[in-house]
Amino acid sequence: MPTPAAPDLDLLLTDIRELVECESPSQDLAAVAASADVVARVGARRLGVEPERIVIDGVSHLRWRFGTPRVLVLGHHDTVWPLGTLATTPYSIGDGILRGPGCFDMLAGVAMAFHAIATLPDRDGVGLLITGDEEVGSISSRALIEDEARPVGAVLVLEAAAEGGALKTARKGTSMYEMAVTGRAAHAGLEPEKGVNASVELAHQILALAALGDASAGTSVVPTVLAGGTTLNTVPARAQVAVDVRAWTAAEQERVDAAIRALAPALPGAELTVTGGVNRAPLEERASLGLFEAAQAVAARLGLAPLARAAVGGASDGNFTAGAGTPTLDGLGAVGGGAHAADEHVLVGALVDRTALVAGLLGELLTDRLPERQAAGRRRP
Repeated sequence: MPTPAAPDLDLLLTDIRELVECESPSQDLAAVAASADVVARVGARRLGVEPERIVIDGVSHLRWRFGTPRVLVLGHHDTVWPLGTLATTPYSIGDGILRGPGCFDMLAGVAMAFHAIATLPDRDGVGLLITGDEEVGSISSRALIEDEARPVGAVLVLEAAAEGGALKTARKGTSMYEMAVTGRAAHAGLEPEKGVNASVELAHQILALAALGDASAGTSVVPTVLAGGTTLNTVPARAQVAVDVRAWTAAEQERVDAAIRALAPALPGAELTVTGGVNRAPLEERASLGLFEAAQAVAARLGLAPLARAAVGGASDGNFTAGAGTPTLDGLGAVGGGAHAADEHVLVGALVDRTALVAGLLGELLTDRLPERQAAGRRRP
């Protein structure tokens, strides 16, 4: 395949701005739908064809297919930022730094996907899927992602790069739980002994949950959002906590899952209910290294600096595609930092080279010149 044309930075920045200035917090389905309208418009402008709009459980996802896909490009348009964030953190560019809610994770990557595909002399064999609920676990889109990934030879995920622009060749798996405690209400002043304090029980359970982590194995078990009680003078009859679990291996996920479900109440009369479980399996390096080597070769051919790789604790939809048995390379999106933080930013100077890398890698994979690398990364669920 001929070398793709160089991306146009001005047009790329125009598209990133348009995406960033349409806020898309995952939990607000109307905002996600409005964002999908913008993403569809920008994508159609660059690719010359409208996407298929797929709404699942009220969540808006977009899919482009050029012929029968052999390579899938994957991203998401939802963000973690609530409506109104633009008022305090507007889109801006200064001193080579682009800022705005969701710019790094991962609206710049969405725009880069459009421009990388648009520069290909022949797009036949490319699939592009942009989902709308990645930041909340991809509950509605998981089956769609896995179905799109299984038939293809490779998945390129345009999530933001790791520190220094490194590609992500391994990601921890994630599990998500909620533990609910049922106690018994009573007057906190008149007869507290007649109650079963759900908040006290929850305190015992939070300590037990945190103790399930294993730093030596890289496994974290983190109680996060908690709530309990009704009024100041009432013994709480109910309390609950959300729990975030991260692990490098499926075996560790299974160990923690069994341990959480085996926890018993500390207070007589208290009851525990655990919901949730494993969300994303780990993305292991064996699913990525062949594609990383291919990207390294493309970078050399384009005269770009040698690529680095990283293993990261955060999960992405690349965990699903690797778990479905398809070689997956992640972190091909924007270079910058501050994901989910007030200093979220993108390095403008890296946008063109990074987009050219994605286009070059797509072109290489579409020629089928890498069957051995692709086979080496493939594993079955």
